[in-house]
Amino acid sequence: MELLFGLLALLGAYLLGSLSFAVIVSRFMGLADPRSYGSKNPGATNVLRSGNRKAAALTLAFDAFKGTAAVLIAQALAPRLGLSDTTIAFVGLAAFLGHLWPVFFRFQGGKGVATALGVLLGLNPLLALATLATWLAIAYFFRYSSLAAIVAALFAPFYELLIWGASPAALAVAVMGLLLVWRHSANIKKLLAGTESRIGQKAATTPNSGAAAAHKHAAGGHAGHKQHRKHKGVK
Repeated sequence: MELLFGLLALLGAYLLGSLSFAVIVSRFMGLADPRSYGSKNPGATNVLRSGNRKAAALTLAFDAFKGTAAVLIAQALAPRLGLSDTTIAFVGLAAFLGHLWPVFFRFQGGKGVATALGVLLGLNPLLALATLATWLAIAYFFRYSSLAAIVAALFAPFYELLIWGASPAALAVAVMGLLLVWRHSANIKKLLAGTESRIGQKAATTPNSGAAAAHKHAAGGHAGHKQHRKHKGVK
């Protein structure tokens, strides 16, 4: 039964992680799908490129919360269901994997930075604070969210191993860190090429803004055509 409960806990965590709040919040607030503009990544940073800070903040909060909630629920049920520390650690990893490949959104997920931080908060709050401090420091000085995420992802497992020692949590954190770096492979290429977008930089074109621009251009052309006909008639 303990094995069955463990598998159910992993499945539940994956389904919780599959709630892509970048898409959910954007739909609720009447914004364009974040998978259709900017980096096309359904995450808080790309939602911020829409210009709506409230939507970005809500996305960040909910994406982090689902990672924390998965771990805390597993910890609360552990005595009753016989869940081990290894299972609890991998429940956090399952929530993270759900964010990366959400079953509810055609497996088109985000890069997992906020959800990973939420998992760390549930597993080890001090580790989460150290990792967040690393992200903030890099983001403040370099203004690249992707670079901050990569550095924080690489440092997190080392923090865990050096301060708290080897544990199932350290393994889960290491796997999340490697996946985070891999998910940022395109950003790494852009960073090396000097074309990566900085924090707060709006998307060059969104579906809504593109449609508006096309409509404006068409209206201007129609007006110009009418003006040309008017002048031709006078002449």
